[in-house]
Amino acid sequence: MQRKTPAEATGLHTVIKMALIKEESEDVKIEETFRVKQEDLQEQTDLMLLKEETHQWNEMEEKHQDITTDEKPTWTKITSRGRPRKSKSSCNFSCKLCRKSFTKKTNLDVHMRVHTGEKPYTCEQCGKSFGQIQGFKAHMRIHSGERPYTCQLCGKSFYISGNLTVHMRTHTGEKPYPCPQCGKRYKQNSNLEVHMRIHTGEKPYTCTECGKRFPYKCTLKHHMISHTGQKPFTCAQCEKSFTTKASFKNHMDGHTGTIMFTCDQCGKSLTRKDAIKQHKKIHSGEGRYRCSECGKGFTHKRSFSAHMKLHNGEQSPQH
Repeated sequence: MQRKTPAEATGLHTVIKMALIKEESEDVKIEETFRVKQEDLQEQTDLMLLKEETHQWNEMEEKHQDITTDEKPTWTKITSRGRPRKSKSSCNFSCKLCRKSFTKKTNLDVHMRVHTGEKPYTCEQCGKSFGQIQGFKAHMRIHSGERPYTCQLCGKSFYISGNLTVHMRTHTGEKPYPCPQCGKRYKQNSNLEVHMRIHTGEKPYTCTECGKRFPYKCTLKHHMISHTGQKPFTCAQCEKSFTTKASFKNHMDGHTGTIMFTCDQCGKSLTRKDAIKQHKKIHSGEGRYRCSECGKGFTHKRSFSAHMKLHNGEQSPQH
């Protein structure tokens, strides 16, 4: 096995420090960024990741104090008689609130900020405060634009080592986070957490107007449009506006004449996959609405209602 260089070892240590990063997908992959130029999209994503990362440092202070203070774990050995024996490394500094022990007083002092809420490191540009210097330094890269972590395979640079670690999985195909219920795997723990809401039914986002709850931030954002009436997507050709990017794209296909899906039965072409799928039900006789009298199927309720009037002896309305 090839021995790691000091630089590589330092990088690995940094990765361990920056573990448990959280990328919002959903908002990460599920939240749409309105009216953002394509070339700026990755930069916006990286900034969002860094903001999430620095936010997570406060939680890591409480859950992973031994990592952020470089505190080495103290092992307790068992004697041949089954009795515990103290290790050579003694922990002389103990927290009186949670009884966690440290070998250095400075590490205990940092740990105490978990209980006191003290955040001595404050950003002069935006006022955000941090309990530990690592989180503060990572946050400052938002303002400086520094990207010290570079992918050796494609040259892409990142603000924090955690983002580089996640990026490398696009090259290796690694997906280390499996769903315990369905087995689906993800590159990031945050993506797995979002996925788990399918199984748990968790809906952490609440509408402040009507109280309705949603599993994803993007779905709440779309819902809020129903209260505000906002239509952020406007067609440059006819000035018609739309509430969602999907409906806007479908509308633009009508202008450009884009035809992507063709019926193999009659040759009819449509711009949307769901539309051609619905159309094919005409040929197959399949439909959401099926007549209990003759078994004929219909894709639209209006056609089904008109057909039922024939069985009931009613005449369909003349157009």
